[in-house]
Amino acid sequence: MKIRAINRKLKKQYGNAVNASYEDGCIVLRGNLDKWDDVVAAGMLCAEPYSKCHVVNDIVFTGAEAQKMRMPSLKDKALEGDKPDVLIIGGGISGCSIARELSRFKLDILLLEKEADLALGASGRNDGEVHPGIDLSRGSLKHKYIRRANRMYDAVCAELDIPFKRVGQYACFGKMSWLPVVWLFVQKRKYIDGIDDAKLVLGSKIRKTEPNLNSDFAFAISNPSSGCVSPYNLVIAYAENAVANGARVSLNTAVTGMEVKNGRINAVMTNRGTVYPKIVINCAGVFSDEVARMANDRFFSIHPRRGTNSILDKKAGKRMGMIASVVGASIPGKTRTKGGGILHTVHDNLLIGPDAVETYERENTATSPDSIERVFAKQKVTMPTLSEKDIITYFTGVRAPTYEEDFIIEWGRKTENIIHVAGIQSPGLTTAPAVAEDVAQMAASALKAEKNESFNPVRHAPPHLAAMSDSERAELIKQNPDYGVIVCRCEEVSRGEILDALNSPICVPTVDGIKKRLRPGMGRCQGGFCSPLVTKIIAEYLGVPLSEVKKSSEQSPIVFESVKGGGENE
Repeated sequence: MKIRAINRKLKKQYGNAVNASYEDGCIVLRGNLDKWDDVVAAGMLCAEPYSKCHVVNDIVFTGAEAQKMRMPSLKDKALEGDKPDVLIIGGGISGCSIARELSRFKLDILLLEKEADLALGASGRNDGEVHPGIDLSRGSLKHKYIRRANRMYDAVCAELDIPFKRVGQYACFGKMSWLPVVWLFVQKRKYIDGIDDAKLVLGSKIRKTEPNLNSDFAFAISNPSSGCVSPYNLVIAYAENAVANGARVSLNTAVTGMEVKNGRINAVMTNRGTVYPKIVINCAGVFSDEVARMANDRFFSIHPRRGTNSILDKKAGKRMGMIASVVGASIPGKTRTKGGGILHTVHDNLLIGPDAVETYERENTATSPDSIERVFAKQKVTMPTLSEKDIITYFTGVRAPTYEEDFIIEWGRKTENIIHVAGIQSPGLTTAPAVAEDVAQMAASALKAEKNESFNPVRHAPPHLAAMSDSERAELIKQNPDYGVIVCRCEEVSRGEILDALNSPICVPTVDGIKKRLRPGMGRCQGGFCSPLVTKIIAEYLGVPLSEVKKSSEQSPIVFESVKGGGENE
């Protein structure tokens, strides 16, 4: 789109408040607007889908104070002078999968994550669907990676020893009159775009397979390759395997600045000292454009997008065994989404959502009742028996789209020793295994790295009692009585499993850290009974009073002082 035409459209919409210019191969927006939806809409107006000419949106949002990045309280010199071959910024699915793939080479790899645990951003706050790619056509990086990565999941999850289920997916339609058009769409996706498992099924097959779906559905697009995985467990497994193969992970470590000279990053400043990497890989999610700015290589913008999911009790999980959504139903309220869907999770709950709402707050994961109502309003069309009464918890994540709605996976344009892995939103979890292979090869080739002949792709997960037979449990308890002490009755988690997690390659001794790894507190009671027991086990393991055990980070104490004259550990 020519810049004059863009400015004519901007002037018609916003008067003289906004203007665009073409700079360094990008469309740069400047001006002032007091509504965030207008800031985003202006960026969308200038963007072309999948274009390499990105929108850099420097419009000042005057409707609220600028949000500062949350910083860890820890300050030390633990990393001062460190000289890794590769520095990865971000401990989500992109960063951790790339770290694991890089550990196939003889390289010194250091991954930095500013939070107290891995997968605390969008990677741990999504529905866990492994997508088939039915909504993606050729021309995007999303499409380039989707089918290749989808096929990798069985092997990757087997190597990392985490559950993965190909539950299949129905995208359902209510009108038989749409069948000819949808049939043509499926043929294009199947034979031109490579979505080879796509097919149509009629209402009778839908009702036979999933009797609780809407009985009025006329037909559906079926994709048997769709699957589900625990997103945070996948991230943690990737990271643990990377560490077992020589990579290093530094939590509570934020990048605060960079020294760039002659088109190269010479130094990266953090709250734990200055690091001197040969190559930097930017996997910073909603802050990836800020990392690019630090590197003097900002050629894109991220506009954060919130999405809310609800988790239903396992009894609701028995009503449907796959992924399903309705196509064509409207969603009340303003949201850029198809309204999510219903997903049978790998842990046998039902997950409902997400929606998608633009936001200027990159780290605000609070959940609003409107989001839950919006999603349920649509998905009750998919499954009329859905009930908000079955919700046991809900969560909100903030995604990191570019205005072009595609991934950015490339070397820096002005700074030569940075690789950007940015704009990673759905289906970023699905595409991660393939993206990681390519990015690792990019970095390894640039460094002329040799293969790590001792690389072991296999990670053995610790024992999981809930998945064992009675005889297997008895044998395990005989070897270690701690496995016979059940701490969480809802999810059948034992003291022995909690101690295993505390002794893992990446120990995160917080209540939420244990919860993510083992699920105590994720059942019907949501930790009402087991959280105090988990807190006590952590305190005993660390040899500290209960007041020093945190829920999720240094800023989240659980116990402040003793009451009723009791001791702190009583």
